[in-house]
Amino acid sequence: MEKVLVIVGPTGVGKTSLSIALAKKLNGEIISGDSMQVYKHLDIGTAKVKEEERAGIVHHLIDCRELSETYSVADFQKEGRQAIASITAKGKLPIVVGGTGLYVQALLYDFELGARDESTDIRERYEQFAETHGNQSLWELLQKKDSQAAESIHFNNRKKVVRALEVFDKTGFSILTPKEKPKKLYDYFLVGLETDRTKLYGRINMRVDIMMAQGLLKEAKLLYNMQTQQSIQGIGYKEFFPYFEGKESLEEAIEQVKQNSRRYAKRQLTWFRNRMDASWWDLIQAPDTILTLEKEIEKWLDS
Repeated sequence: MEKVLVIVGPTGVGKTSLSIALAKKLNGEIISGDSMQVYKHLDIGTAKVKEEERAGIVHHLIDCRELSETYSVADFQKEGRQAIASITAKGKLPIVVGGTGLYVQALLYDFELGARDESTDIRERYEQFAETHGNQSLWELLQKKDSQAAESIHFNNRKKVVRALEVFDKTGFSILTPKEKPKKLYDYFLVGLETDRTKLYGRINMRVDIMMAQGLLKEAKLLYNMQTQQSIQGIGYKEFFPYFEGKESLEEAIEQVKQNSRRYAKRQLTWFRNRMDASWWDLIQAPDTILTLEKEIEKWLDS
């Protein structure tokens, strides 16, 4: 079974710097497990690792989609597994880094993303509903029935929304939830990063201010002009749309970005704590513990 090192945790907790340090030490290559870093031109709002920060470490699944393209869990699952195989074949260690919990889980397990059997009556009923009431109303139906699926599917992706509703109506299960416990595909070591909640929220607020100084507003405007794309849904972008429309002040929009980022960080922590068995570390308040962490990883690699 291939070995894969995985680093997860909420936004703003130091995943990037740890991943690069470990990649240098352990002869690794990094696979981004973030649903927004795949998009070209979105560098600031996604906290994409800069070229000069990469220290020569090869990064995968960054800048591999145009803003007009969609990107799904299934895409990440397929391309992430290809990257793991490629990195392992070179004799290097794959290091998956990200905060998108569903993506990481789907990559590491034999995670079936919904059955493919046909059911024309149900599908036609929802197609007709969408024709009459619109894509947004159809997506809101899904949100009521299966909020987990709704969170991962853009409202304008009618085909996927219909498919998710169809699977739920037929099986009673979310299209994202396997009926049987999925099998592990890799011998993985999962590092979870966390820190004191107040400290984390302070770091997130400061991070947004830095992003504004770096030109976040320009990226948000780029997406605002592409209203129908999946990529506009990212936190740190859509919050500026009311400002562009003259409905809110810039200060209100920035505060909304901070609030949504803090809420997202809380959801990320909850996801990883409830769904995945991680070894948790606070390298912000206890930076010296990285030495212990490195020893544990080396022990796992030798096992």
